[in-house]
Amino acid sequence: MAGCLAHGLYAVGGVGKPGLSEFFDEWVYTGLVAVATLICLLRAVLVRHERTAWTLIAFGLASWLAGDIVWTFKLSRLEEIPYPSVADALYVAGYPLLYAGIALLARARLRSTDRTVWLDGLIGASAVASVALAFLQPALAGTTEGDFTTVLVNLAYPLGDVMLLSLVVGAMALGGWRADAAWGLLAFGLLVTAVADAVYLKQEATTGFTSGTWPDTMWLLGSAAIAAAAWAPGARQAASTLLTRRQFVLPVFFACVAVVVQMYDHFERVSTPAIWLAGLTLVLVAVRMAIFFGKYATLLRHTRTEALTDPLTGLGNRRSLLRDLDVALERRDPRLLALFDLDGFKSYNDAFGHPAGDALLVRLGKKLSEAVEADGRAYRLGGDEFCILSALDLRSRGDLLAAASAALCEDGDAFTITSSHGAAVLPEETDEASDALRLVDRRMYAQKGTRDGSAEHQTSNVLLRTLHEREPQLGQHIESVALVAAKLARAVGLDGEAIDVVVRGAQLHDIGKMAIPDAILRKPEPLDEHEWDLIRGHTLTGERIVASAPALFPVAQLVRSSHERWDGDGYPDGLAGERIPQGARIIAICDAFEAMIEGRPWQPLKTPAAALAELRRCAGSQFDPELVDIFAEQVYPSLVSRDAAPPPPPAVAAPV
Repeated sequence: MAGCLAHGLYAVGGVGKPGLSEFFDEWVYTGLVAVATLICLLRAVLVRHERTAWTLIAFGLASWLAGDIVWTFKLSRLEEIPYPSVADALYVAGYPLLYAGIALLARARLRSTDRTVWLDGLIGASAVASVALAFLQPALAGTTEGDFTTVLVNLAYPLGDVMLLSLVVGAMALGGWRADAAWGLLAFGLLVTAVADAVYLKQEATTGFTSGTWPDTMWLLGSAAIAAAAWAPGARQAASTLLTRRQFVLPVFFACVAVVVQMYDHFERVSTPAIWLAGLTLVLVAVRMAIFFGKYATLLRHTRTEALTDPLTGLGNRRSLLRDLDVALERRDPRLLALFDLDGFKSYNDAFGHPAGDALLVRLGKKLSEAVEADGRAYRLGGDEFCILSALDLRSRGDLLAAASAALCEDGDAFTITSSHGAAVLPEETDEASDALRLVDRRMYAQKGTRDGSAEHQTSNVLLRTLHEREPQLGQHIESVALVAAKLARAVGLDGEAIDVVVRGAQLHDIGKMAIPDAILRKPEPLDEHEWDLIRGHTLTGERIVASAPALFPVAQLVRSSHERWDGDGYPDGLAGERIPQGARIIAICDAFEAMIEGRPWQPLKTPAAALAELRRCAGSQFDPELVDIFAEQVYPSLVSRDAAPPPPPAVAAPV
């Protein structure tokens, strides 16, 4: 590049000076072209990759160098220079060599590509050729005069430059117009060479060409850029098939270029080939845009499908479920929404590995889809959660849930996979999609919590077993309270999850009494104030014990409030009326009833009828009057036979 700069300074102010002209026109110019040729040849010799391509490019520059040597040291010294000459033949011979080398370079650096991307190359090439021919119009004036050989040589220079430049632009388009230093330098080198050739032709046709002027510098600069491209970074890459901004912007840019060429023709006549190439560019751009928008529409459809599909199982995902839920609720057609969570999947995953777990999910998802496809659709919400949204016209709720549950079961020698579920009928139970999902989620986890082996079940078992070992008589009492509380909760109309919480609260409501000394619990005389303080504190102790298991937090709240009174005189918080959790009000009634019919050291045993009469007497002060009425009308009749029946045996967990 330093040599090009020195020659440029000479071209500006040193042309015609004795000594300088011969040195720069003959030795500097020829030497710099020779150096550029050797650089390309070294690239071909030293680097095996793309060797054939760079060998042909080096031979093309060598052909131009040979033409320069013939012109400089022989033809320029003749009184009458023949045209076309041997130098012209060598110059022209360089074009096919360069063209073949660049074509091989493009083939080596661009892997297989989408056929439509070739349009980008044709668009870029035709647009550049159109502009080049339009720009070369003044230089081409008069080049079609003379014999056939003269005309052929005159046209070979500009058309060869246009073809080379168009080829490079096309190759850059095929690569998705990525930034590549090698292609950029090649394009720059061929562009300045084409401009220099155009200036040379125009000067030859008018005032005559003078050696050592700035077109010579441009030829040197073009050769230097091609040589630099030989060692510039440029990795093999796949032609871009993605929908990018460049694929839209650049064809539009070339279309604008073609329009400018055709508009310019109305003011300054350009060559017919330039007009035809501009028209071809517009046609190709129209085809490319049609393909672009077709691909965009297809991609949009695929994107929407992927956005609504679980990639592992192919079922609908949560977004798809919410969309279908909104449609179903808007139409208000009866629909069953059921959420399923696999039991035993984590153990299966740990034992057999994640690939086997994924394969299991695919199998179960397929079975679930087949089980409900006649009535509705199956979804996977993530992890091991599945869902169905189904019409209730052809099969009953029970049949649909049974079929779906059966589909989500699989067992083997070392594993068993089942599922827990929660279901709701829409829009009967709710007409909001978010509320529907929360409802089935609660019901599903309520069912899962009642299964043997669940975290809640195991924790409750541990606490109940501890309480039973500490105080067997107390264990019998809480199991009786749990049985009665379950009946009253059902009579009130609570759902499965709420009933389960009430039952666990009834089982654990006296867990805090483990911290009270036996002497106080079994004392036959009335308790003093200090002893009553210890008794009143057992609900707070029980809350702390139960709440240590996060899964039992709702149960801990009922344990805390299980000894509140309707009139606000209870403990520990003095809550009154409906501020007391409904589950705690249920437990309070059932606890008092069981305590009266079992008897206590400080009070005599009562019959069930007497106990019920006491509940009615205290309704509105100690107990919720509405719940007492429900207890008397729906629960008490089933308990009358207990006058003569023995107390129930202690159990670890009460049935729901």
